[in-house]
Amino acid sequence: MKYYIIAGEASGDLHGSNLMKSLYKEDANANIRFWGGDLMKEAGGTLVSHYKERAFMGFFEVLMNLSKVLGFIKFCKKDIAEFKPDVIIFIDNSGFNLRVAKWAKEQGFKTNYYISPQVWASRASRVKDIKRDIDNMFVILPFEKEFYKKYNYDVTFVGHPLIDGIAGRKQVSDQKFRKEHNLGDNKIIALLPGSRKQEITKMLSVMLSLVEGFADYKFVVAGAPSQDYSFYQAIIGTKRVSFINNKTYDLLSLSYAALVASGTATLETALFKVPQVVCYKGGNISYQIAKRIITLKYISLVNLIMDKEVVKELIQNDFNAKNLKIELTKILDEKHREKLFLEYFDLEKKLGGKGASKKVAKQILKDLK
Repeated sequence: MKYYIIAGEASGDLHGSNLMKSLYKEDANANIRFWGGDLMKEAGGTLVSHYKERAFMGFFEVLMNLSKVLGFIKFCKKDIAEFKPDVIIFIDNSGFNLRVAKWAKEQGFKTNYYISPQVWASRASRVKDIKRDIDNMFVILPFEKEFYKKYNYDVTFVGHPLIDGIAGRKQVSDQKFRKEHNLGDNKIIALLPGSRKQEITKMLSVMLSLVEGFADYKFVVAGAPSQDYSFYQAIIGTKRVSFINNKTYDLLSLSYAALVASGTATLETALFKVPQVVCYKGGNISYQIAKRIITLKYISLVNLIMDKEVVKELIQNDFNAKNLKIELTKILDEKHREKLFLEYFDLEKKLGGKGASKKVAKQILKDLK
């Protein structure tokens, strides 16, 4: 069978790579062409476009780069038409994928979506388009199935792929990792400022402002694979911190606490049972627009899934050095940590167990046959 997969960002690349591995196991003759990243490239198949080329964040930046975005969409359609896949699999990345999906359905291609657009967060009216353009929707958050049910759209809950990704990772010795990266013996506070330049620029400097006030801890910046060290170095300057690129899971596995940019990383941090403070600061125009269309009580996946404040969220103007210091001090306290660990265990139960990628691959192949 011929599969065409479209993913964007580092998280889409991770989930896409695991899905590809499952597809190859289920279909020995799988021919996969994809938009993704380095992890998907390692899994096999043919890379058409790397997500780094399309890393536009926020309404304003997308608008400024609209001609580039439209050019990518046009090229994607052309490439699909020439490849003639048996099925197209869209992974998250709704701004791009839903536009391609409309065209693909009109052309008669079979369309599957893995990891739903966040229509439950804003612009629920998009469900109408999803029902029209997507043959099968595979969701990974427990509340999504009930959300879609309200719109008479039957979707399949497969569990969260992060559970497989974390369980299946190659573990490294804590001591070996510390020695390789010269981390010493102090307790580690991980800094995860996101993967896009805009969010890293806005958040990392505030996170770094705490370094001198917590001298007994080792601060370590988790570098994203999409960015070069020179970019981080310009922000870090002479701060007493370490930098580790593209080894976030290894870092989280031995971290004592973490300051985390809102996104998939908040859930990853929780699954590693690391106490965290969730941070978000966007461009003012983008934030004001988002504030008016997003209807959620929380921004972190941890709180959304649990439907209560489990981890503290510092958003926009509340994200400052003073508040961050207060919240970091709290998650270093043992009583606070014990309560948080219990919440994290409940969170993991809600996520549905292992095997998300395998379930999706099996169902896609079954439908094709």
